[in-house]
Amino acid sequence: MGKVKIKKNDVWIDMTPMSDVMVLLLCFFMLTSTFVKQEPVKVTTPGSVSEIKVPEKNVLSILVDKTGKVFMSMDNQNDLVDVLSGMTGQFGVSLTAAQTKKFQNDPMWGVPMEKLETYLSLDQQQMTEALQNEGIPTDSIDGRESEFQMWVRQAMDINPDIKVSIKCDEETPYSVVKKLMSELQDINANRYYLITSLAKED
Repeated sequence: MGKVKIKKNDVWIDMTPMSDVMVLLLCFFMLTSTFVKQEPVKVTTPGSVSEIKVPEKNVLSILVDKTGKVFMSMDNQNDLVDVLSGMTGQFGVSLTAAQTKKFQNDPMWGVPMEKLETYLSLDQQQMTEALQNEGIPTDSIDGRESEFQMWVRQAMDINPDIKVSIKCDEETPYSVVKKLMSELQDINANRYYLITSLAKED
């Protein structure tokens, strides 16, 4: 007696909905993600229970490491070029278009104005290594404003709506932080954000 052959039906799964979901998820992550700038020094922020968030736009970020070195960054690249132009004009520093482009692409800056031209003449790897040993001076110049104050004032003049945020290491001496805040108050920058790590209350 012959065997009865059972007709096999191919299983077909429509992958269109799955591919649509994957594209939507990809678009969502691309539009909502924020890129963290590479910092010249590693900073471990102190813990805090405050959940106030720092604005994502129009921010002048100030980074202070455990030894007291000060670095800065701005999220608005157009304002950054204007701030640099104002500072080089005050100090009589002349930069080429290539050096200005390097400064604009640098995640953070933090060298004295007298060394800026030499610093921007280095290649990218040398710039990264050199920056770790520098820092924006916070000492006043001939009884006037310090370079740190001049950078902040220039940024505030270019963009009056700019917000200032300070990120310090948990081992940064209090005297350094106090001096930084005093210098900000001297130029009427009385409102700023202190960046901390979120710690849960017991």
